[in-house]
Amino acid sequence: MLLRFLLVALNIDVILGETSLARRKKMLQSVATTGVDLGSVYDQTLRRIKERKGDRARLGIEVLMWVSHAERPLRIEELCHALAVEVGTTDLDYENIRPPDTVLGSCLGLVMVDKETSTVRLIHYTLQEYLSRPGILPDACKVLAQSCLVYLNYDCIKGLPVDKVPNLGEMPLLKYSSFYWGSHAKIKLSDRAKALTLELLGQYPTHIPSILLFNKISDYNTSSVTRYLFTGLHCASYFGIIEVMASLIETKGCNINQGDCTGITPLMLAAQWGNEGAVALLLTQDNIDPNKPHIRGFTTKRLLHSGMERTLWSSAESINFV
Repeated sequence: MLLRFLLVALNIDVILGETSLARRKKMLQSVATTGVDLGSVYDQTLRRIKERKGDRARLGIEVLMWVSHAERPLRIEELCHALAVEVGTTDLDYENIRPPDTVLGSCLGLVMVDKETSTVRLIHYTLQEYLSRPGILPDACKVLAQSCLVYLNYDCIKGLPVDKVPNLGEMPLLKYSSFYWGSHAKIKLSDRAKALTLELLGQYPTHIPSILLFNKISDYNTSSVTRYLFTGLHCASYFGIIEVMASLIETKGCNINQGDCTGITPLMLAAQWGNEGAVALLLTQDNIDPNKPHIRGFTTKRLLHSGMERTLWSSAESINFV
């Protein structure tokens, strides 16, 4: 019943979207005689969004990119801040944050806010399937990665103290960007995104995003940067972004065996999170120490040998690691 109602509603929007009476009659006749499936309706609606004047076209497409490709459902305030980020700027312009009604209205009814959770979602699961097709939103991961990285490199984020948890209500995109920028960058790492990544990771561990990410993936919670050394290489190894790892390893003074406050090295982290390519890259380094112990006594060799990641163990055997 919901799908039928959705189809009717979108068909009406498509018909009313035509600019002349003759074109509306023609579209109405087409719907009445042959019917219009959801794929065709989505095509028409996406075309109408792209044909809108001014900034509304870009805004509508970016809303669909964020809602369909985010790693988790976004709250409306997170989405509004994400859309305010502009590549090439050094700080967030709060006057660029659009009202929720403007954001939702930009995509002609294809997204809505869940009243119970305040999260933004697509109107139907079939729209998610449609937007995930190759070629529909080809730049989605690129846009999301760059937006997160630009945001984390903003002056207002750099200036946050590292000895206390920031007020996330004032910067709602901070946690999402800290947790997931690498997931998007790993899929599509543009030259601009790589430069932004190296700029961000060059500030580790004296930067709040590193603390937030460390606390997310570790059972050792801390807010003091002096208590651990979670480096940029740790971060890149966690996400498995090999191209960035290679650049960091070549950086003067990089210690690939650096342990954080629990003794976890980049190699251990890559192995723990199943990043086979990252493990293989680290194991080819002349000065790698796979036997450096964790604070709890285990080594990367033991971690791999435990069977948690058989493919990683196979890779280690192939380069005489065992």
